[in-house]
Amino acid sequence: MACLIAVSGCASGSERADVDALSGWNDSLAKKSITEFVERVTTPDTPDFVPETERIAVFDNDGTLWTEAPVPFQAAFVFDELKRRAPSEPALAADPMVKAALKGDVATLLAGDRHEGLLRVLALTHTGMTTDEFNERVAAWMSTARHPRFDRPYGQLTYEPQQQLLNYLRDNGFRTYIVSGGGADFMRVFSDRVYGIPPEQVVGSTGTTRFETRNGTPVLVKTIDYVFVDDKAGKPSGIHEFIARRPILCVGNSDGDQAMLEYTTIDNPHLSLGVLVHHTDAEREYAYDAHPPASGTLVTALQEAGPRGWTVVDMKADWNTVFGD
Repeated sequence: MACLIAVSGCASGSERADVDALSGWNDSLAKKSITEFVERVTTPDTPDFVPETERIAVFDNDGTLWTEAPVPFQAAFVFDELKRRAPSEPALAADPMVKAALKGDVATLLAGDRHEGLLRVLALTHTGMTTDEFNERVAAWMSTARHPRFDRPYGQLTYEPQQQLLNYLRDNGFRTYIVSGGGADFMRVFSDRVYGIPPEQVVGSTGTTRFETRNGTPVLVKTIDYVFVDDKAGKPSGIHEFIARRPILCVGNSDGDQAMLEYTTIDNPHLSLGVLVHHTDAEREYAYDAHPPASGTLVTALQEAGPRGWTVVDMKADWNTVFGD
């Protein structure tokens, strides 16, 4: 019996070793570039070996780890919050930016260099409450809201190939971080459950929290003071401030990730890799680059990909599944 158990155990181990950790990826150049990179930086006593403490991988979130159309999911949360509150709050409903949000007028919200309209509705839906209250609202929304096209909970719209990539990297000694223009507090509610990325490894846009005592209990109250926008040039700054190590792998999908890709791959003392997800699959997801549904313009970063040696993932050609089961 012991012999049979031992043989059975060996067979199971062999089967696990033969399983393709990136089975959601087709055997294309994109997949090969990733696996070869990981092999090179994890092979001891070779010139490209990188110690585990310095194996940092950073991922954008919207459009990179899950879909961002027809609007980024945090914007969907904002719209649903405004719809919930507007009927009982006339002053809120009368705000011009709230009216734009309720009509789905994303262009008005994103107008201006600092997207003042978007900041306005974020202030109305994300501030004045404690961090615990905000977490509860996001968690409740995530448990009930469904995507308008796919009719799935938003947490089930992560890209299966990217979930596999996150696990593959962690199995090879990488620490995986989200570095996104989305709100850090918003993403931290679900990052561990959805991606296996703990909240302390999420870098995002933030406003200052204010310490107060309410009913004898110490709390942090969310404000929109001193907003840090973790997008474009803000992403390398956020990496330095919150991670304090330069990544060796960066995965993004838009021009908003270009600075982060450059920071990762140009003159890095370690071997590094930049990866761009190109949305090319209108049937299974969406197809866009220069003209996205709401956000995620991909023009200049795509032009730089060839000269910089970045890997471009063609969603339609390189992924044999998108959302999984």
